[in-house]
Amino acid sequence: MKQTRVARAGRISPLIRAGLIAGVVVAGLVFPLVALAGVGAKEGADALKDMPEQLTVVPSAQTTYVYANDGKTLLTMFYEEHRKPTKITDMSPYITQAIVASEDTRFYEHHGVDPKGVARAFVANQQAGGVSQGASTLTMQYVRMALRDGAATPKEALEATEQTTARKLREMRLAIELEKRVSKQEILQRYLNSAYFGHRAYGIFAASEVFFSKTPKQLTLNEAALLAGLVKAPSAYDPATNDQRAATERRNYVIDQMLKMGSVTAAQAKSAQKSKIKLNLTTPPNDCVSVPKKHNDWGFFCDYLRNWWMEQPAFGANSQERLENLRRGGYKIVTTIDPDIQASAMKHVLDKEKKKSVYAHGEVIIEPGTGRIKAMAVNRKYSLDQRKNGKHSDRRLRGEVRGNYPNTVNPLLGGGDMAGYQAGSTFKVFTMLAALDEGMPLNTSFYSPNRFVTKYITAPGPATCGVHWCPKNSSESMTGKQTMWSGFGKSVNTYFVQLEQKVGADKAVKMAERLGLKWRTEIDQMLAGPDHAGGWGAFTLGVSDATPIEMANVFATLAAEGTYCEPIPVRMINTRDGASLEYQGKKVAGPRCHQAIRKEVAQAATDAARCVTGYGAAKGDCGGWETSPMVHAILNRPVAGKSGTTDSNRSAWFCGFTPQLAAAAFVADPDNPENTVGTSRGTISKFTVAETLKDALKGQPKEKFDPPPAEMVRGD
Repeated sequence: MKQTRVARAGRISPLIRAGLIAGVVVAGLVFPLVALAGVGAKEGADALKDMPEQLTVVPSAQTTYVYANDGKTLLTMFYEEHRKPTKITDMSPYITQAIVASEDTRFYEHHGVDPKGVARAFVANQQAGGVSQGASTLTMQYVRMALRDGAATPKEALEATEQTTARKLREMRLAIELEKRVSKQEILQRYLNSAYFGHRAYGIFAASEVFFSKTPKQLTLNEAALLAGLVKAPSAYDPATNDQRAATERRNYVIDQMLKMGSVTAAQAKSAQKSKIKLNLTTPPNDCVSVPKKHNDWGFFCDYLRNWWMEQPAFGANSQERLENLRRGGYKIVTTIDPDIQASAMKHVLDKEKKKSVYAHGEVIIEPGTGRIKAMAVNRKYSLDQRKNGKHSDRRLRGEVRGNYPNTVNPLLGGGDMAGYQAGSTFKVFTMLAALDEGMPLNTSFYSPNRFVTKYITAPGPATCGVHWCPKNSSESMTGKQTMWSGFGKSVNTYFVQLEQKVGADKAVKMAERLGLKWRTEIDQMLAGPDHAGGWGAFTLGVSDATPIEMANVFATLAAEGTYCEPIPVRMINTRDGASLEYQGKKVAGPRCHQAIRKEVAQAATDAARCVTGYGAAKGDCGGWETSPMVHAILNRPVAGKSGTTDSNRSAWFCGFTPQLAAAAFVADPDNPENTVGTSRGTISKFTVAETLKDALKGQPKEKFDPPPAEMVRGD
């Protein structure tokens, strides 16, 4: 009898045995998974000792969206995992039904762990001699995703996904505890926002966009079933391949499951399964190389934004951490770029110099009083592909490398590690400001000969007289008595070297630093240092390198009557929860301004700068002629500025400003600074600035500059 009972016990069906085991699953969370893994109960119990009882949910990586200044025009996105959280109420009912039918038909019946599913998995695994089914519910799958996404180290990420008893037991415990605290709808919403669908699409919003170019709310039955089927194996069921049979079979399986659950009717299922898969694939933009093709010029502004972001301590302790936050933080960034002003700047830049030119012609426009960058235009295409670029302009390098035109990602307008370009006579503004700051009035006068022997010692060369530096004017007609008005308006070299001698070259250098210039080359760093700045006589003639963004901001400071604002590419940064991002109690996207020079000093410098453009000074005599009369003639409103060319016309600049906007334009060869731009390109920056400012200010009031006080005009 005993033997018979034993024999009969040995013939208990696997399904009944699994059912008995499954009962223990829910009660003790030990034996069932131990059985599935083929290990002892004691080992499973030991694995539970130190497991957490609650799931700590770390926010998943989310896509950062970058917009133009209107907050609507998308420039690009940054992401490692393309994901945008979506409320379940903003999803098609088909997708919630399809994912339950596909992954967990008893989702609404169990409490995190499904005993029947465990039983089926046990039988299947026993018959297969290994793990062929995992018995994971939707809740358990979500727990696994949350553990994976919250992993702080590669080891934690591995532990969250590896096939081990401990991992399964942890998932089961956390799933049961999670369902005690969170509703089924919330779990389903979290799941659909976490699941991977392939093609770098994480979550249903990204999947809907990538595969169908629509929102989750718009998904049809066919589309929802297809996406739900991808979760199990995104690569195996990828519908974006030439052979869609696997994807079609998987979709139809999901529809069958939906039919069994009563989510769809037989007629709906039959019609859906007969239809062919129709995709509308989209590759969401990612990083600066993915700005819209018709607005490729936005890439240079985007690149400036990214470089700026990498320098901000608000976004992380180091550049790598900041970049990771940009790609994973889910920020909404509204930038300062104005698409209309940018389009105008790009038009006028290209009218003067085409993209395939060896010479770079570019322009930056900044708003005084805020530092907001409105436009960054250059005659280049923002692209990494340089295979068809033109020949290098330096003959010594032609056989080795191609030139950076028309395609480049070099920061030609500033914001990267490029030194910039010699800015010529635009640097006279620093000498004038230093002199005004030291109490010298605008009517400070010197007799200015055609050539002047300075006190500065320099190496022998074409501009030396013995051991002394002796620069000359560009025209003998400049000879005579000059003031700051006429000396600046005509750009009289010999006036400014005398003014520099009187105030001190080191003070001119310090003034440039106060207004945001940085020295990026070894020679500039050495000469600007305390041991050499006092003897850097040539500084006033612009032998140092500067970037267009720096120079635009210098003149924006004058327009703002001495208020210096750090050039900034953003006007709003919101976190993933919609809050404005702050750092040390201040909004990160807010203007960063301070009074760099006294108001009356800026007003005086502006009065002299009016002489340059043909607008005329309010308080002095411009000397009868000026270097850039076309600027006021084109703009027909109050405008000031300064032109600048270097020795042998290696670069040509114009910086102009009104009370509302400031701009700097240049032309130079960034590949070969020794390559001259020629006299024919000497004026194009003046026209570019004038024409762009005219477009940008159309319809706006003609604001006037405030004249300087009397003591700045003629002294006390």
